[in-house]
Amino acid sequence: QVPVWRYNVEDPGIVKELHKEYLEAGAEIILANTFGANALSMAKTDYKVKDIIPPAMDLIHEAVGDKAKIALAVGPLTQLLEPYGDLTEEEAYELFDEQISVGVEGAPDLISIQTFMDVEMMKVAAKAARKHNLPITCSMSFEKVGKTIMGNSVQDMIDGLAEFHPDAIGLNCSLGPDMAVPIMKEFSEKTDIPLYFKPNAGKPTVSGDGTVQKGFDIDTFVNDVVKAIPYGVRYIGGCCGTNAAYIKALKEKLDTIR
Repeated sequence: QVPVWRYNVEDPGIVKELHKEYLEAGAEIILANTFGANALSMAKTDYKVKDIIPPAMDLIHEAVGDKAKIALAVGPLTQLLEPYGDLTEEEAYELFDEQISVGVEGAPDLISIQTFMDVEMMKVAAKAARKHNLPITCSMSFEKVGKTIMGNSVQDMIDGLAEFHPDAIGLNCSLGPDMAVPIMKEFSEKTDIPLYFKPNAGKPTVSGDGTVQKGFDIDTFVNDVVKAIPYGVRYIGGCCGTNAAYIKALKEKLDTIR
């Protein structure tokens, strides 16, 4: 598999086209193609962070202009922090600091720290992001038991990030909206921070008899996602399995209930 950050250099047209699709769908915040663009993920390539992130920011500015907010996307590192892995907090900070600092030079409107499973690693990323005078959103990937794979709870996330004062907090990835809404309810009961919600639409899977089971169709996804609105969700969208058509339908639905 090719890391998608490589497309910023190797196939920039497709990156720009995707940004435009989301803009035309009505997205009000669009993520730059920088999610995994850190030195650790580039270690076995000829690329450096400064080769990948500046063109990513140029592409999104060219596609979006001032018609939507631009978010610098920051994902987790591909190694675990000590004691679960070999990565030290200092090493992680250097990696996030480089990614975010180079990204901020590209003039994003906010920093989106997302899809983390370890609140300790997210704290390191948030510390690096808070050096800059930009809003930050923080979202983790929860399992249906209400905790991340690393065992972090909603309360762990709220408490762990408190010193960094995130501008929004919540969930993205891992779950479909039906199972994710109860976790947003829990967030609403435990914090007054604006909530961020980007569940999955699921991925196609092949069953034993060879039939393809698709994820949530657009209508099901949208109708399940908006059930989080009563819990004070302020930022809402889609993660894996969604595309611009899902966002267009979601925007149209939201416009009818606002």
